[in-house]
Amino acid sequence: MRDKLFAGVDEVGRGCLAGPVVSCVVILKKSIKKSLLKDSKMIPFKDRLVIADHIKKNSWFSIGLASVNEIDKFNIFNASLLSMERAIKKLKKKPDIFLIDGTHAPKKINNFRTIVKGDQKIKCISAASIIAKAYRDLYMIRLSNKYPKYKWNKNFGYGTSQHLSALKKFGVTNYHRRSYKPVHNILSK
Repeated sequence: MRDKLFAGVDEVGRGCLAGPVVSCVVILKKSIKKSLLKDSKMIPFKDRLVIADHIKKNSWFSIGLASVNEIDKFNIFNASLLSMERAIKKLKKKPDIFLIDGTHAPKKINNFRTIVKGDQKIKCISAASIIAKAYRDLYMIRLSNKYPKYKWNKNFGYGTSQHLSALKKFGVTNYHRRSYKPVHNILSK
């Protein structure tokens, strides 16, 4: 009898003022170096990129996004679930169970378990968080080339004082989440 196949699921970018929310699903292969896997927020940016590449080479994975427009239309909670659902649908290999970071799962998933702080406790969820964060960081760096004044290459869309002052000075882009209070407040003036 074979071991159960677990797929870790996590999303990143919920608290950002700009850019999509990104989810990843990962099924680890036996060749993975598990010692590298921990909560993505605890790994420096450059190391995270290297580890994300290692995970991609030693797993089955897929990525799903929900756009800024979807975040504004459905709210961040529902957009996060939508991005997870998209990642899960794209996964070629089918697991026995999805282990999802947090307290909620997309409605159309039957075989799952939610785990609070799963990215700190379960290696396949840590791996999903690392790939999702590396993907989203690189996405925001590419956007920063188009919109350098917002310093997304450094703040990745989070509401740092630098990002907030750029918002006030230069205004709101199409990549900003208009439903988020700091952005909404600027638009309301």
